Amino acid sequence: MDAIDCIKTRMSIRKFKADPVPQDVLRQVVETAQWSPSYKNSQPWEVVVLSGAKKKALSKMLVELLESGKEMCPDIAAPESWPEAEGARIADLFRKRKEATGIDLSDPAIVYKAKVANFNFYAAPHAIYLFQEESLSQWSLFDLGLFAQSLMLAAHAKGLGTVPQAFATDYAADVKRFLDIPDSKRLVLGISIGYPDMDSPANALRTDRSGLDEIVRWVE
Repeated sequence: MDAIDCIKTRMSIRKFKADPVPQDVLRQVVETAQWSPSYKNSQPWEVVVLSGAKKKALSKMLVELLESGKEMCPDIAAPESWPEAEGARIADLFRKRKEATGIDLSDPAIVYKAKVANFNFYAAPHAIYLFQEESLSQWSLFDLGLFAQSLMLAAHAKGLGTVPQAFATDYAADVKRFLDIPDSKRLVLGISIGYPDMDSPANALRTDRSGLDEIVRWVE
């Protein structure tokens, strides 16, 4: 597929097939993402790919932490409020998801279940965690976002599905201890990756985008 089709047809996948992805394909996806731009070519990204028993053990640990009521402490705090325009888009998503799937993301019980699904990486055969040195600036955080987008597009081009997961970073310190990652690293994002199960209702909802005139001001 060409680049424009790849960007426009990528979507967040929340149900995966059990089939593992060959490691050489995963390597190609990550290697492609390495060509993302970064400030002064600093390449401020580090990647951990989990599969098999290690991924299952991590999921078990995260769910147990959730069930125990342990306080969540991600390295990047979740937003506590949104400006009007962005908040309206989020509310629209919640409404459409409830209409399409019956899932009410404003219900704390549903959010709890969503966290469990995140910690199980939506049954994907692989999970990816993205790290960087915590001393790096916001420019480097921006760069890691570019890397994450490139990775997800490269995966889509290979017939794979992904979903970026902030919830997967809720217990950042515990994840880092489990993976033997130094405390000096900032855990930025989790990503589930695998072959998408497009027959699942979980993948039926396709989000839309704002009209161009809502976000662009033309100056001549």
